[in-house]
Amino acid sequence: MVTSTAPEAELAPIEQAKKRAAFACGEKYVQSGCRLGVGSGSTVKYLVEYLKQGYQNGQLKDIICVPTSFLTKQWLIESGLPVSDLDAHPELDVCIDGADEVDGQFTCIKGGGGCLAQEKIVQTAAKHFYVIADYLKDSKHLGDRYPAVPIEVLPPASQPLLRSIPRDEGGSCQLRQATKKCGPVVTDNGNFIIDWQFEKNVSGRDWLAIQQRLANTPGIVETGLFIGCVDAVFFAYSDGSVKEIVNTKKH
Repeated sequence: MVTSTAPEAELAPIEQAKKRAAFACGEKYVQSGCRLGVGSGSTVKYLVEYLKQGYQNGQLKDIICVPTSFLTKQWLIESGLPVSDLDAHPELDVCIDGADEVDGQFTCIKGGGGCLAQEKIVQTAAKHFYVIADYLKDSKHLGDRYPAVPIEVLPPASQPLLRSIPRDEGGSCQLRQATKKCGPVVTDNGNFIIDWQFEKNVSGRDWLAIQQRLANTPGIVETGLFIGCVDAVFFAYSDGSVKEIVNTKKH
């Protein structure tokens, strides 16, 4: 078992929850020899901490880490972990990533950090996909916790898509703006992000059909909807507990 070296008391409660979820998932599903897709975001940094400790103390041997973003790659390199890519390792055993929201059907919204396309590419290369999250990401219906679906788009298509997506799917769209530079957020792939604020409280919404329509729209690279791919979710709660919820439809 790999244990955390940093006292949890030094972390805010929400960060403690993220760390417990990451460590619980890593302990159960990452083994020596694992070819691992490593996701992006604030919860994944604790997974990298888990991997670093296990690799350095010899409990995790011969692992290969394939990152889903530039930042995750930097975390892995700084931690001294073996880093590769899908060119060298096109088939992965496991992918572990965070999420912005997970509903009762294991449908996820991802992409709050702007890495959705690469995250989905790495996820689809893995045999199993596990989500790690704090209790604030647990919802009954999409939209209860997170207000929008991120959509990565080619820059020349951004203005037409800002109009066509609300016209065809309802709701409203905004081009995500950067906070440390003038202009829009630019992804690791050189694209823009449109945040589609979909209408809430729509009964019987078919997310798979929506995903297919959006994916077939010229100019859209990928959406932040992850449907039918999650094997299990690890939610960590404010009382210190971690609950693994298994998607029985995949088992």
